[in-house]
Amino acid sequence: METTNNRRFPAEWENQQGILLCFPHNGNDWPGKYEAVQWAFVEFIKKVATYETVFLVVADEKLKEKVTEMLERARVNLDNLSFIIQKTNRSWMRDSGPIVIKNGDQREALNFNFNGWAKYKNYQLDKHVPATVANFLDMPLTQVMYKGKPVIVEGGAIDTNGKGTLLTSEECLMHPNIQVRNPGFTKADYEAVFKEYMGITNVIWLGDGVEGDDTHGHIDDLCRFINEDTIVTIVETDPKDNNYAPLQDNLKRLQNAKLENGKAPIIVALPMPKRIDFEDLRLPASYANFLILNKCVLVPTFNDANDRKALNILAECFPDREIIGISAIDLIWGFGTLHCLSQQIPA
Repeated sequence: METTNNRRFPAEWENQQGILLCFPHNGNDWPGKYEAVQWAFVEFIKKVATYETVFLVVADEKLKEKVTEMLERARVNLDNLSFIIQKTNRSWMRDSGPIVIKNGDQREALNFNFNGWAKYKNYQLDKHVPATVANFLDMPLTQVMYKGKPVIVEGGAIDTNGKGTLLTSEECLMHPNIQVRNPGFTKADYEAVFKEYMGITNVIWLGDGVEGDDTHGHIDDLCRFINEDTIVTIVETDPKDNNYAPLQDNLKRLQNAKLENGKAPIIVALPMPKRIDFEDLRLPASYANFLILNKCVLVPTFNDANDRKALNILAECFPDREIIGISAIDLIWGFGTLHCLSQQIPA
């Protein structure tokens, strides 16, 4: 029996109460760069706190004191900061934090059962983040289930226009044997879950993600809605690059896609930075990992000639918001940047 509900997954550009962040408390995600990453994080917090509230998860009181001192040194507006005490394994709030949706006039936090991207064993602490945050924000928490089982989807794997269309990728959700989140799930199963819990009526499936992506195909490194009918997507211009073919395939899929209203989306191409290698790994650097705030968009930059191009394209995409580049050259060593580290809390 189909139950009707009033759930809706708001778009990121809709009015926000604040942004959920988690201060990194161990260097394991950024081996050898932990010092640098802490100050990069302070700068990230400072920018967000200029525009809205930062809900900052910290492991304990000791770290709270240390972070407060760092933020004061960097002249961060502490009036716009609320601390949430919770030990975590990692800082990727996009994936381990709750996804806040609207249910009628109320807000509801969804717990999508984070499991370390079906890759890492140590996520036991991260599992408690949705409940702690929902409790702090005083909203109900719903565990996402399907046919009696918990469903695992990270926030970085989905993007919406707030009108019922959702973007996701086959590599992340449908791969038969690499980082399998929900064994045996079909596209129809995922679409049923998205409809029930988020009011999604239309899903656009992309193919593969970028090379070096630890999450195996998150959409927030590939393409994003910038308004209800426009999608920016990253495109690699060098045919010899391993990202060239999958990104061309994604572009074709978007060009053939339809929105929830049956219309074709407008597609805007974003360049890629030159490949970034550190030690023996290619890092998944992407300008698509921007974060939309109230009145502002924070864009990861990579000390690259294409930084300027990407910032200019996004400035045209968001004429009524300030566009601010944030150097992500240290953050990307943890395989993600601004969007991966944050989760918006709709107002």
